[in-house]
Amino acid sequence: MNLTPDQIIIFEVWGLPINATLVFTWVVMALLVAASMVITRNLRPDVPPNRWRTMLEVIVQGIQAQIEEIADGPSRHLLYFAGTLFLFVAVSNLLLVVPGFEPPTSSLSTTTALAICVLIAVPMFGVSSRGLGGYLKTYLEPTFIMLPFNIISEFSRGISLAIRLYGNIMSGAVIAAILLTVAPFFFPVVMDVLGLLTGMIQAYIFAILATVYIAGATAPSPQSSTEKDIQQ
Repeated sequence: MNLTPDQIIIFEVWGLPINATLVFTWVVMALLVAASMVITRNLRPDVPPNRWRTMLEVIVQGIQAQIEEIADGPSRHLLYFAGTLFLFVAVSNLLLVVPGFEPPTSSLSTTTALAICVLIAVPMFGVSSRGLGGYLKTYLEPTFIMLPFNIISEFSRGISLAIRLYGNIMSGAVIAAILLTVAPFFFPVVMDVLGLLTGMIQAYIFAILATVYIAGATAPSPQSSTEKDIQQ
């Protein structure tokens, strides 16, 4: 039994092994791109929406509504990033029901890459919103003594994101494999249903946490808010 799709070598290119994590990541990305192109190919005001376009609009509006509840201010810049994270993780986990598919989110390399994307996005959004000086000041809040602790906290967020997502997805796959050997007819169906539910929950949590971290970096500091209130 393979604990991670990194151990499954699909083919080699010039002697470089291509494992299942890479292949199935490409599959998920191709499905998302193809689906978006097909659904939005007739995206015009004079064309009535079909069921697929309606479903996509419901998903996008639902993601935007969740972001607006967390972020203080315009949420469009967060919609593209957090929405992409949610859709990638959700589709990766939903395809678990396909025989032979190994979700790339059950690989620590994938979850680490997603967490690194969040770690890079947080300062980028923070600098874009507050400016370089304003963002760097957040590491000195409430006092300069907190600088090393704030830096450690920043990196620990990424580690926790990667390990949380990897641990939940991999543990579900391992439990399903064990139960498959015990009762191959009944338990797989139950585990698939639970796996789908867990996968959607993990996609939601991952996207929400990323949104919380970015919203915290882009929100105005309490000191600047107080100064604005005094000026008014």
